[in-house]
Amino acid sequence: MYIENSFFILKFLNIQGVFNQKDLKMHRSSINFHKDNFMARSVDERQMKLGAVPIANININTKSRDDIPKILRGLQYIYVTRNIREEIFNLLESRMLENVNMNTGRPGMALWKIFVLGVLRLDLNCDYDRLCELANNHKTIRQMLGHSDTFDNQSYNLQTLKDNVRLLKPELLEEINQIIVKAGHQLLSTKKRDEPLRGRCDSFVLETHVHFPTDIALLYDAMRKVIQKVGALSSQNNISDWRQYAFNIKQLKKLMRIIQKTKKSRAQGDDKKKLLEQKIREAHSDMMRKAGYFIERAKLTMANIKQIDNLSSSAALEMESIQVFIDHALRQIDQIDRRVLQCQAIPHDEKVFSIFQPHTEWISKGKAGKPVELGVRVGVIEDQHGFILHHRVMEKETDDQAAVPMIIATKAAFPGLHSCSFDKGYHSKNNQKELADILDAVAMKSKGKQSKKAKLLQDSESFKNAGHKHSAVESCINALEVHGLDKCYDHGIEGFKCYTSLAIVSRNILIIGDMLHKKSKANLARKKNATARLLLAA
Repeated sequence: MYIENSFFILKFLNIQGVFNQKDLKMHRSSINFHKDNFMARSVDERQMKLGAVPIANININTKSRDDIPKILRGLQYIYVTRNIREEIFNLLESRMLENVNMNTGRPGMALWKIFVLGVLRLDLNCDYDRLCELANNHKTIRQMLGHSDTFDNQSYNLQTLKDNVRLLKPELLEEINQIIVKAGHQLLSTKKRDEPLRGRCDSFVLETHVHFPTDIALLYDAMRKVIQKVGALSSQNNISDWRQYAFNIKQLKKLMRIIQKTKKSRAQGDDKKKLLEQKIREAHSDMMRKAGYFIERAKLTMANIKQIDNLSSSAALEMESIQVFIDHALRQIDQIDRRVLQCQAIPHDEKVFSIFQPHTEWISKGKAGKPVELGVRVGVIEDQHGFILHHRVMEKETDDQAAVPMIIATKAAFPGLHSCSFDKGYHSKNNQKELADILDAVAMKSKGKQSKKAKLLQDSESFKNAGHKHSAVESCINALEVHGLDKCYDHGIEGFKCYTSLAIVSRNILIIGDMLHKKSKANLARKKNATARLLLAA
């Protein structure tokens, strides 16, 4: 009945002159396409809203030099190209709605909307607040989301966007990326399309959202969370042990500031330096002593809470969370004691660089102006057309360890991959041998003194050409950093992987949009010149 009434409304609007026959046909096809998707959460809207513009008919500003029109152009191409749209929609439906009952529950956000908003967030490198503002007030974006300019006042809440965009998982996005790259290759000229794929591989550090990890700052972070959580839990269970928990946090912060100020002192002379070292040790001892006191109190409070009858499951989970932060604090106390009081060196493997983002690594790549980067390496393989074929989050992994797995994964998705270039960081004897068996040509410089065979290979014309073009991957990495991959603001290693995968998909969609944008501008220029010639001839 719902669908039939929609046809009646469309016929009425057509009689009144609101839609022409072409628009009416587009609305009907959109409704027919979604007849089978009448469910609680659908891939796309079940039916177009009154007054909404079909996505194929959205007028995107060709003259604008901003990123948004190019992104929307790429999304529009994906939607209106039926085979691409069906492949992506089938993936979204099968992977995101895997454990969802399609016939019951409240209506959820359509998966197409989630995909559009996720792509916009990464391509624009914006936070959820700006994304919410764009989704509620940007006319063309709202048309892409299926909203009407006149009759639709639906707005999005900030938390709704956060909860829904995070549903996109890295494995799903990797498959979508392959579809998008193949769609982008179809837009190339016949000559370029028939060329074998030549890859360029490199890695960069995607930083995590953390502060500089000094041992006292990490101890303070852990103790702050312990005191806050124990204080809140005590209040919920009518225990008055932690009424002044905010003051307790200030005490620890004050001790941390004393250490920081003492370490900044520039004492002159041996006697003054010895006195300063003694003050630093005493200040560290005071902070460790105070932290240990609060840890014992927290343990005693948790023991008392466990004895409460009918303790809620949420309280039990909260105590598990508190114990995790207590373990972090105890580790930091032990390391401060060994480093400052016993003058021992802490092995790198024992160090943790963030208690909130424990996957954060201390990476020193020797770059000018960046002695240290805090994050995780991400490897990318770009083809000669600028599309990113594959990426890899290199957790606890170096370049030489990731080279072969990346090429195997890329070759499986794109069998036409002919060759790939690497820098010296990827070199190892095994890599040279294994990659030569997978690819027709490998351009990877060896480290140290070169053998005659290696020197002969590196002096060849094909190797030199690949080396000259390899530097273009730096442009690709810079573009990724501009469009979202400068710093990851999502939490946990899973959030990190989702964020990275969505950025790769978003970048490839922007490349498609840019190609279409340039073609549209060229067509307009040709029409303008043709009109000018006709006027001159007249």
